Amino acid sequence: MWRWLAVLCLLAGTPALAAQRVVSLAPSLSEIVVELGAADRLVGVLDAGERLPELKDVPSVGRYGQLDMERLLSLKPDLLLLWPASVGPAQRDQLARLGIPTYVAEPHDFQQLLAQIAEIGQRLGRPAAARQLSTQLSAQLAGLRERYHRDPQLPVFYQVWDQPLYTVGGGQIISEALSVCGARNVFADQHLPAPQVSIESVLQRNPQAILATAQGQLDAWKAWPQIAAVQQGRLLLVRDKGLERPSGQMIAAIAKLCALIAPER
Repeated sequence: MWRWLAVLCLLAGTPALAAQRVVSLAPSLSEIVVELGAADRLVGVLDAGERLPELKDVPSVGRYGQLDMERLLSLKPDLLLLWPASVGPAQRDQLARLGIPTYVAEPHDFQQLLAQIAEIGQRLGRPAAARQLSTQLSAQLAGLRERYHRDPQLPVFYQVWDQPLYTVGGGQIISEALSVCGARNVFADQHLPAPQVSIESVLQRNPQAILATAQGQLDAWKAWPQIAAVQQGRLLLVRDKGLERPSGQMIAAIAKLCALIAPER
């Protein structure tokens, strides 16, 4: 009977042994599970900020960088969804030795994000939902690219932190988000995910817009009136932190980013 069930599942494009007890170790991965209509499969999540309403009663397995291994094991997961940076190297090695099936996700562009959604959909037995979500997100991205296309692209500095000064490097999904909005990350030539930069290097690259998530960080740039972004009044406050969580909701956050950068469009 089970052999025939496996054959039928394969023909339907659904794994015979879809995960039933999932622990997500990143908010973005938890969001993808919810977006695929499989919130009931989550038996544990790693906390990092505000939760979705669908996850309010799901047990916690710790906070970002502080995984409660004993609590995780007590939940008997049959699948771990792991964002590498959310767990320290020692605990990642410990997880690997446990032998629990693990899906590691760290998308650097939208193509990888869509592939990640498809893979998680397969692991959860939700391939049709994953295809539908991917099609919807692809169409939304294409619409944003067309609406906000700019040639040449607007040079932008995306500030992550101020003391010391950090930004995002090239090959990161936030850099691609900027390109969707007709903008260019002025530090796209940096290969580190979050390189530390100097004020002098920002002055040299002379961005026409500066984005940050704190008003105080933006106000500090007024001390450098020679920067084009300051001269043009393009010190832009990013209020939606959805850009930091690569999941389906990120597309809505990008739409807000585009409207912030180019309100005239």
